[in-house]
Amino acid sequence: MTSFEGVYGPYSITAEDEREVLGYRLALFIAALAQAGLLLQWRQLGETWLWPWLLPLLLGVGLALRWIHIYLRPLHRALQLFWLLGCAGFALLAWRAGPAGMAAAVATDSRWIWAIGPFFAALAGIGFKEFFCFRRPEAIGVTLLLPLALLGRLSGLLPAAACAALLGLEAGLLLVLTLRKFPMPAAADVGDKSVFAYLEAQRQQPGT
Repeated sequence: MTSFEGVYGPYSITAEDEREVLGYRLALFIAALAQAGLLLQWRQLGETWLWPWLLPLLLGVGLALRWIHIYLRPLHRALQLFWLLGCAGFALLAWRAGPAGMAAAVATDSRWIWAIGPFFAALAGIGFKEFFCFRRPEAIGVTLLLPLALLGRLSGLLPAAACAALLGLEAGLLLVLTLRKFPMPAAADVGDKSVFAYLEAQRQQPGT
């Protein structure tokens, strides 16, 4: 175990912490690959049969939110709720349009973004966390480009081609973000465990 001095006292990075960090990074990397693959196939081969890419994309973001370290528990729970709502939206879309027609349904009726948008809000939240902690420019790109593309399309202010270009750029930035994380020490993603311990102690106090 590696020991550190935190804001509220010493803490150690355990083997379990390192496994969780590796799981977080791999899950986010799988999600980034799936998103890039989906968009590339959409561009090269058209709208049909994109749904197999959704499975690793949804699962990857869900697992990343399982292992991500965020000091504020309400924020962490909110991102997980967004992910769950987005998954439910994708399930509804698959039921109404059929697996092979999901992309075409979103392209022709942008109101479906209301249903699947929470998932991308969760992904943008991960990007914000990464930028807040590490100040990586690609992370702020992920945070801003996702809502810009989807809200622009939903409002009708962005044509489909511009929305696709923004999503492609975001997917590339997410892939860069995930690749740059692997050489980092595990402690960087774990954060200051003394802060987690302090916040948990505050929650355990009567009346809080």
